Amino acid sequence: MSKLFDLKIDFAFKQLFGSERNKHITIVFLNAILQRTGRDKIKEVMFANQEFGGEYKEDKQSRLDIVVKTQANELINVEMQLSNQKDMFKRTLFYWSRLYTSQLQKGKGYHTLLPTITINICDFTLFEDNEHYHTTYHLYEDSTLQRLKATDDVLEIHFIEMNKFLKSWHEEKLAPLDDILVRWLLLLGMVDARKQRVYDNIYKELEVLAMEDNNLLEAFGAWEELSQTEATILAYQSRLKYILDEEAKLDDAKYHAKKDGIEQGLEQGLERVAKNMIAKKMSNEEIMELTGLSLEEVNALRTNE
Repeated sequence: MSKLFDLKIDFAFKQLFGSERNKHITIVFLNAILQRTGRDKIKEVMFANQEFGGEYKEDKQSRLDIVVKTQANELINVEMQLSNQKDMFKRTLFYWSRLYTSQLQKGKGYHTLLPTITINICDFTLFEDNEHYHTTYHLYEDSTLQRLKATDDVLEIHFIEMNKFLKSWHEEKLAPLDDILVRWLLLLGMVDARKQRVYDNIYKELEVLAMEDNNLLEAFGAWEELSQTEATILAYQSRLKYILDEEAKLDDAKYHAKKDGIEQGLEQGLERVAKNMIAKKMSNEEIMELTGLSLEEVNALRTNE
């Protein structure tokens, strides 16, 4: 059990849910998040590689974690987010818009654009003033609070905050027997590699649930197989090491910023670190991830260089 991959590490998440081999698991997982039932259910998906270039030549390409197209031609992007970005919602809208507009082919009209859904699974608290672990956003009219008609209702964004979910679970506020999404989020939350912790009580609960849920049992088997394959173990360990190293660098940057007693505190200390990273030709994505600065702040520092 202790050797199981942490499914919140993007590599492990993509191996389990972004694989053609495990397509059935992906479909069940998406239906649980989107609460699709009956005729609205997702029945088929096609995996797509989606890659966006950076703002600067030296920027690395931005690869979306998992992108699928459903039988209704909806585009769904699922992202695993480990670190809190100050501009998380704006970044989400930015990448949503790029995925949405990527459908438009030369010579085709805007009527060909179809619904696009972004799902962010966050291993941190994003909305401090909202106790719900799963929040969903659409386009509404302000005075009537009515959603757009189906042909124009193209935007849907989900945020799932894992720490809120686990808090509710430990407080016994959730009913996994009655809620399919709860079962799948327990699967994601059972192992925390960054804290070097496995939740035994969740494992025991999942064992019981898997006896009644064949989809969950199938996912458990794929997860165990994934965690025991030599090639994936090496790749997973490499990715986990990179994440831990990056978090250590950020923690070190914060420590030195405070220690140096910079007049404006931590923010200026991080800006100094960011300037050094710019000088070393590091990408916007890397700088934002390490410092927590927004894209606008990084671009402003680049302009002033």
